Amino acid sequence: MTTILVTGASGQLGSEIRERSARYSGYEFIFTDAGEMDIADAAATASFIAACQPTWVINCAAYTAVDRAEDEEALATRINATGVENIVSALQGTGCRLIHISTDYVFDGNSPVPYTEEDTPSPASAYGRSKLAGEKAAMRWPDTMIIRTSWLYSSYGNNFVKTILGKAGSAQSLSVVFDQAGSPTYAADLASAIMDIISGVIRNSSNFVPGIFNYSNEGVCSWFDLASEIVKEAGSPCAVVPVRSSAWPSRVKRPAYSVLDKTRIRDAYNLRIPHWRTSLVNCISKMNRI
Repeated sequence: MTTILVTGASGQLGSEIRERSARYSGYEFIFTDAGEMDIADAAATASFIAACQPTWVINCAAYTAVDRAEDEEALATRINATGVENIVSALQGTGCRLIHISTDYVFDGNSPVPYTEEDTPSPASAYGRSKLAGEKAAMRWPDTMIIRTSWLYSSYGNNFVKTILGKAGSAQSLSVVFDQAGSPTYAADLASAIMDIISGVIRNSSNFVPGIFNYSNEGVCSWFDLASEIVKEAGSPCAVVPVRSSAWPSRVKRPAYSVLDKTRIRDAYNLRIPHWRTSLVNCISKMNRI
């Protein structure tokens, strides 16, 4: 029996994996949050993993409050780095494989071209530093796959898409930055990709390729472009106005360009990745049905 332990199960990605779990009747899924297994607690993590003996761990647990992390870097590091160290320690002596979710924030966003997995990380925020430390911890386990993603959204949880939809329902106009570019990621697509990867490896263990991989939807846009598409799909008359980042002062330097090159994960796992516009339409359609 394949046992898949999913941490951070109530978050956007964890919720999407849970939704898909019913399709995999031959697998046992164990979904946890801090209440069941606090990854920042080494003893609790070791005890829980020893009890359930997973064959896969998908670590979606994370501290993701980017701005607040500037004041809570120790807490962010405790969850995003020490928590990963605890998982890796608990896996010692097992044959378990680890999929760890990371972020584009490990880069400073100054690249003029899409980031590859070989590019040297240079985080410009406390959040980014904590996630990079988590990557280094995860890589101490030989059977680790790190997936860096960006601009995550879903019908679950709080995210940019849901924020814009909420505001567009009542506002006459919205000002959104146009000088930050990236690739949105529909968490449902990432969840499906992860399950495709796991299923492929279960069929043939030689299919497993450890290391760092990038995943987002295909295509590139600014936050202004994304907001404009959201409002259009919602059928709202709300006007979306492009503004520079300086119009929204922040303690955190957001990456100006955080496009991720997906060549490695496409080739290694034979994935077909949807365009961000297609996935956005799918997400909004799903929310309209809920």
